[in-house]
Amino acid sequence: MIAIVNYGVGNLKSISKGIEKVGGKAIVTSNLDELESADAIVLPGVGAFETAIKNISPFSDYIKKTDVPVLGICLGMQLFATVSEEGGLHEGLDVIEGRVVRFPDWVGKIPHMGWNKVEFEEHELFEGVESNYFYFVHSYYYTTSSEYVIGYTNYGIRFPSVISKDNFVGVQFHPEKSGKNGLKILRNFVRGF
Repeated sequence: MIAIVNYGVGNLKSISKGIEKVGGKAIVTSNLDELESADAIVLPGVGAFETAIKNISPFSDYIKKTDVPVLGICLGMQLFATVSEEGGLHEGLDVIEGRVVRFPDWVGKIPHMGWNKVEFEEHELFEGVESNYFYFVHSYYYTTSSEYVIGYTNYGIRFPSVISKDNFVGVQFHPEKSGKNGLKILRNFVRGF
């Protein structure tokens, strides 16, 4: 069972349907017991960092120490950071050292919205993925050491769009909105990366 954490933000229905479409069993939950019994965890995207980190606090200690695979999507990936500058300075889960910062105004239209290319490295998450175009919606991006970055995207600047450390993997794009290649990423996560 894959637990999709309901922390009051995010696109819970579409990520749940995406996981089920690739053969996974998903449960949307805000119950710690259900989270602790899950085979994998998804932190969904969409929303404000401050609200999300506040609402996830009842689960944060467990998420930080768990050894099951954890997938962060968009905002869910950003929660992995040490700190975010969105709406002031807010501490994140600090599972992958880094900082979430806003795109500079000179990059163009913000938010970065639509299909964009991901230059990804070889990783189990990308097995069978034929195209490297995925759907993005975000105004902030994750800065971290290159040792944790397995994919980059250009939007005026080159930023980390896929990160990984131990059992944690994060994608800045939305696989559930990225067609068949996004579904392949979800399938690879469901199978265990």
